[in-house]
Amino acid sequence: MSSAPRIVAIVGRPNVGKSRLFNRLAKKRISIVHDMPGVTRDVLSTEIKDGEYTLLDTGGLGLTGSDTPARITKASEEQVQFAIEAATVILFTVDAREGVIPLDERIAQMLRKSKKHVLLVANKADSGKEKVPDFSEFYRLGFGEPFFISAEHGNGEAELRTAILEKLGPVAAKSDEEKERLHICFVGRPNVGKSSLSNRLLKSDRLIVSDVPGTTRDAIELDFTFVNKDEKNWLFRLVDTAGIRASTKLSSSVEYFSRLRSMEAIHNSDVMFMVLDAMDGVTMQDKAIAGEIVKAAKPIVIVVNKWDLVHAAIRRGELKQFKNERDFREKFEKALFNQLFFTPGAPVMFVSALTGHEIERMLRAARALDQRMETKIPTAKLNDAIVELADRTPPPATFGTRFRVYYATQTGTRPFRMKLFCNQERSLTESYRRYLEAGLVEKFGLEGCPIHFDVIGKKKRSAADRLAAKNTKRNLEAAEAGDDATDDFDPGLLDD
Repeated sequence: MSSAPRIVAIVGRPNVGKSRLFNRLAKKRISIVHDMPGVTRDVLSTEIKDGEYTLLDTGGLGLTGSDTPARITKASEEQVQFAIEAATVILFTVDAREGVIPLDERIAQMLRKSKKHVLLVANKADSGKEKVPDFSEFYRLGFGEPFFISAEHGNGEAELRTAILEKLGPVAAKSDEEKERLHICFVGRPNVGKSSLSNRLLKSDRLIVSDVPGTTRDAIELDFTFVNKDEKNWLFRLVDTAGIRASTKLSSSVEYFSRLRSMEAIHNSDVMFMVLDAMDGVTMQDKAIAGEIVKAAKPIVIVVNKWDLVHAAIRRGELKQFKNERDFREKFEKALFNQLFFTPGAPVMFVSALTGHEIERMLRAARALDQRMETKIPTAKLNDAIVELADRTPPPATFGTRFRVYYATQTGTRPFRMKLFCNQERSLTESYRRYLEAGLVEKFGLEGCPIHFDVIGKKKRSAADRLAAKNTKRNLEAAEAGDDATDDFDPGLLDD
């Protein structure tokens, strides 16, 4: 079996259809497709299951334009170089309709120096090779027979897939260890340091870091192994998402789809790292993002990044309202949970992407959360806990009655699902639901784990059912008195 890394990178100048080709080979829409050059900036990756390899989508080489600052252009091209170095096979993508331009020739020269397997992909050949004007010019790039394809319509896809697998060789069997990677995801507002944290974990400048908001526009997935202080390997799959803006502040379709990718990444991950800026505190947008995580029913670790800035500011005496770092932590946590009251018991980590402060502890918390999500609560203990909570704080009276649980049972994990059989579903207020959730989290050590309640009320009887029951009761009372059934008793009502 081949032991070479099974990595395939799509490389080319801007706007030749690299992201569309990436989505076509991945068989799902992952990379944002847009006519505006420079939409893809980081290197995106996905696992191709039918070929067992990692596919990388890179930003276009030779980016220009007012929307792409020079420092981001430089960083984007560094990421492309990273992908070229990491890849075993490179899909050099050109535009079949435009033909070869000087930038294509410069990229070809760079790829020839890489000594990698290069497949030349002439994209946008929607009507086949025969309709491409002067297709012979592609041969002068030096990579042999081009693959004329249409990433949009799928023409030529099968032939390209076959060629990729031939270059990669047979698949090496995966160890059981490799199958157990924990999927972790960084989410948060733009510019809180998500990519910097990712780079710290990866021990490289794999992701573009810039003070320009919106630098990361897509969800980036990468495998990494963290060696802890006991020299044990922890296996992770890391997802770094674009900064999530409020839906009302999305200024373009690119930002809209970027937000969708971040939401999808949340749903596909095992444990969420909600990243906050230590110097900013909790904002309304942080609260909204935490709400999205809760909706997705994902376990959450709250990561307060840029602790190095707090440490420096306190030492300089600039944060006079705090006695010391411990006082800052305590007051920050109190304010945090006042705002994020719907994340009961979530672990809070004060970290620094710059110095690596508490990074291992952050990952340890994620592993503990993941194990916690498998907890099975015995039915008897669950019911005892709910009775105890109700006795401690009775539910408020709503709609003329108090919420009452007759019986509860756990029906699932990831997320925890509790079925509550009660007197009336609508009597469970949102505040009392949160009270029950927080109480169960504390009672069973489920800190950071979401709980979903399936509330089942007593079946409401129809008017006919109520009349039938009333008539039955009167009939029985008459029989006991030795009388005949009452005249208004209709036996047919019992059959409804």
